[in-house]
Amino acid sequence: MTALQHNIKAFIRKGESCYVAECHEISVVTQGKTLDETIANLREAVALHLEGEDPTEYGLAPNPTLLLTMELEPSNA
Repeated sequence: MTALQHNIKAFIRKGESCYVAECHEISVVTQGKTLDETIANLREAVALHLEGEDPTEYGLAPNPTLLLTMELEPSNA
């Protein structure tokens, strides 16, 4: 049996007018005008997606955490 993951990986990137967050493992996508709003929206979207579901069906341990990666453009110093 495969070990269950204790976190859900999410990727945040800057779009044209907002930030976009995606969790490819559980097919969740959301957005926000600020990073704080995007993260809050992501937490809510993940919670709603997993509500009433058995996390082990997604290969997740109970009460997984979010692991965020953010894409940044290099600064021209």
